[in-house]
Amino acid sequence: MEPPEPPPPPLDAPVERPGWVRALWTAAGLACVGLGGLGVALPGLPTTPFVVLAAACFSRSSPRLYRWLIEHRLFGPLIGDFRAGKGISLRVKVWAIGCMALFTGYALGPGLPEGQVLVRVVVAAVALIGALYLLRLPTKARPE
Repeated sequence: MEPPEPPPPPLDAPVERPGWVRALWTAAGLACVGLGGLGVALPGLPTTPFVVLAAACFSRSSPRLYRWLIEHRLFGPLIGDFRAGKGISLRVKVWAIGCMALFTGYALGPGLPEGQVLVRVVVAAVALIGALYLLRLPTKARPE
């Protein structure tokens, strides 16, 4: 038996943060929406992680933008599935981990100057944590 879905946060709850902090969260959310939108058109760019991240940013900055995103006809279901514990699609997992592996490999190889051992360890650790997080997420079943 699955645990009950937690109630969603109130959509019109005031955000208690200084204006400049809300502006940074809003800018990050808008950038993520832009990347998620590109992911709809570009087959190599995943959409779901960026949209979920945008929702997290907007929940910290703007109830109006958060409401717009979770009620959006295209992006809303992605967030709803993620919040309901249905996970993300296998395609998104493969692309996200593949892109992380590609960019991490570049950073660990020719992307960083020699002698930057600590930076290389941090980059590798962050990539490993990100990959493990994605692998732990449930894989969304394909629609029948």
